[in-house]
Amino acid sequence: MRFISEFFYGNIETQSYSPEFANELKKKLNTLTELEKQLADKLAEGENGELFQKYVDAYNEFASTSLADAFTNGFRIGAKFTQDTFK
Repeated sequence: MRFISEFFYGNIETQSYSPEFANELKKKLNTLTELEKQLADKLAEGENGELFQKYVDAYNEFASTSLADAFTNGFRIGAKFTQDTFK
């Protein structure tokens, strides 16, 4: 699994995303970033801002772990398809 993790974290060079996919992701990330900034500004006072930042940090940790797990599982499924093809 070490190889798969290194691949997931970009330590193994792969082909780049298609321009259409990269542009779509960039737009969605910009929207997400802008909304997060607006919420942070509105909740900046007192405990609300701190609570919101803790939520954002916890969500980012969850998303990162979840994406790594999904990538690993998808890679395993692909390997099983390949293995089954050559049986």
